[in-house]
Amino acid sequence: MSASKTDHPHPSPALLEKLSVREKIVIANWKMNGSAEANRLWAEEFLAKLGDLNCRTAVCAPFVYLSELVRLFKDTGVAVGAQTVSPRDQGAFTGEVSAAMLADIGMSLCLVGHSERRLVAHGIAPVVCVGETLAEREAGLTEAVVLRQLRTVLTRVPVAKLGAVAYEPVWAIGTGRTATPQAAQHVHAALRACLTEADAEAAAKTPLLYGGSVKPDNAHELFSQPDIDGGLIGGAALKAEDFHSVCAAARVD
Repeated sequence: MSASKTDHPHPSPALLEKLSVREKIVIANWKMNGSAEANRLWAEEFLAKLGDLNCRTAVCAPFVYLSELVRLFKDTGVAVGAQTVSPRDQGAFTGEVSAAMLADIGMSLCLVGHSERRLVAHGIAPVVCVGETLAEREAGLTEAVVLRQLRTVLTRVPVAKLGAVAYEPVWAIGTGRTATPQAAQHVHAALRACLTEADAEAAAKTPLLYGGSVKPDNAHELFSQPDIDGGLIGGAALKAEDFHSVCAAARVD
């Protein structure tokens, strides 16, 4: 993976202590998949094995299934989130869904590709996705692109209000290709340094997730990197057994 050679500041000993106990989180992003019956069966299978996991888990699903998932996962510790949100509060925006509506049905998080001040206002934690295209990667612009994207978010949302930041290289989403653990860690270290510059204490607690063809056979090596705190999982999240295997790899040693 091509990236700039910028050196990143090392955290202080106090921050390193906090980083060592940062919680792991794995989020299932079902994208445009699912059905009422399939979702029920997925929930039953996953919840049957939930007890042996020691990471936080969440499921982000299409709007039409969110209320039912809230019911299925009630009191289990599995969070439910939306996949997108309108930047508008209300009005004549056919097909759009506001943050207030999401909060009203029990959402605790939402995936966003850019800053949404209203998410913070309604108590929904944004999981901000950043990533570069293949052309940007090959041009050596990976770090510049993801840091520009993250800094844009930080002009609107303080670090302490972020639910997580997910590095999703565009070239790896749904392609079967994935960044090497070392390359992914390089980008995550740059993201951590950027957050630290803005708010060192909050940055030490903010999960950084990797998303891009994470599977049961590569999750452990990815999640073992010092700045990779879990994953935003697409294809491997469609089967409860595979998602459980990915979650099992996100252990705090």
